[in-house]
Amino acid sequence: MEEKTIIQAVLQALEQHSDKISSKMEEMEQQLHSKIHAMGQQLRHEMQEMGQQLRNEMQEMGQQFRNEMQEMGQQLRNEMQEMGQQLRAEIRAVETRLEAKIDSLREEVQQMNRQLNERIDHLEEELTDTQASVEVLTTKVLHHDRKLRQLTKQA
Repeated sequence: MEEKTIIQAVLQALEQHSDKISSKMEEMEQQLHSKIHAMGQQLRHEMQEMGQQLRNEMQEMGQQFRNEMQEMGQQLRNEMQEMGQQLRAEIRAVETRLEAKIDSLREEVQQMNRQLNERIDHLEEELTDTQASVEVLTTKVLHHDRKLRQLTKQA
């Protein structure tokens, strides 16, 4: 009976450990999603600020620079297109890196799960072996106990 209690306690402890690891992995994934979302929000905000700054500069130049402004406007449009392309390229690069990091983290989590399962399997094997040994030893102890009783009765 004590063996079963010990085995159940070990299995329960392993299960609790597994639950803790799972919750930590979920928490890490949630934190990663939060960081990705925050980076997206920050990038949108910065892009909005840049757009607003450009509009303000255009309004301040006024009527006196109309011809010059047209040339500069064309230059700004070209630069903005280039910046937009660069930003899109940078965003794609960031997304690619984030996806790679997420994939890496998923692989780590899967590896940790595999290792945990291997450990649990190993512990179950050890527990089975221990149970078999205990049964053999218990049988031997009972056998020796009978012999000792017989010897004491004969003596």
